[in-house]
Amino acid sequence: MTVTLSSVTKQEIYTSKIIKASALLTDTKLLLSHWNENLTVAENLNKSRTENIFGKASRSRIEDILSIFRQRYLELEPSRKALVYLAKAQISADIFDKLLYFYSVRSDALLYDVVTTVINPLRETGRIEITVSDVRNAVTQWVSEGKTVSRWSDNTITRVVRNVMSSLRDFGILQGAVKKRIASNYLPLEAFVYIAFYLNQLQPSGERLLHHPDWQLFFLTVPNVERLFIEAHQHHLLEYYAAGSIIRIDFPTKSLEEYARVIVERTL
Repeated sequence: MTVTLSSVTKQEIYTSKIIKASALLTDTKLLLSHWNENLTVAENLNKSRTENIFGKASRSRIEDILSIFRQRYLELEPSRKALVYLAKAQISADIFDKLLYFYSVRSDALLYDVVTTVINPLRETGRIEITVSDVRNAVTQWVSEGKTVSRWSDNTITRVVRNVMSSLRDFGILQGAVKKRIASNYLPLEAFVYIAFYLNQLQPSGERLLHHPDWQLFFLTVPNVERLFIEAHQHHLLEYYAAGSIIRIDFPTKSLEEYARVIVERTL
């Protein structure tokens, strides 16, 4: 029986949770590197809470970030085990940060749609800079269309937009402290194949995997994705065969955790 990683890619309603937790890359790695697989998720979270491994003064702040971590990384056992392994193996931040971005954006419909329906289309027109107004106009429109849990005030919209842009900067999608620029679409091969394996578990169609909308999160076109699959094939990370419209993609392992080990061995 195939383990289903997830049946839902995004929430249908936008939330303002991004206000309470941005990228949190350092805290995320700290939590995963301290993870004990002999304990349950609840026990691990309680342990990190009790020991205050994040060094936060506010208990409410700790609760906020633990709730976000659970949503982003901990609900699905295959992903959790793979991420814990990668964290403890101290895989390169260039690779790991892209994976944390992938999981974070897929768990937050607002972040997902800002990247895929606001930033990516602007980039395709040749725009390099992205302004607060670009994102704010989109979010304001979504609020007016009833896509949020409740109607957001101007202050909430401002805080959401600010945290969305700072989070995407921390994840490396945007650059710049004040004026934001859209970053290049560099995706390390190791991060690419991990994501491809994850998406392949959701739907094992080679053609659909090649055209999967999630590649837009990294500004990748179909030719970009195909080139990465060919490169991965050449490095024996997977097998990629294309004959017209027939595409076959095979991976060397059955589980995400096992594939994470393959990726780490490649980086040694």
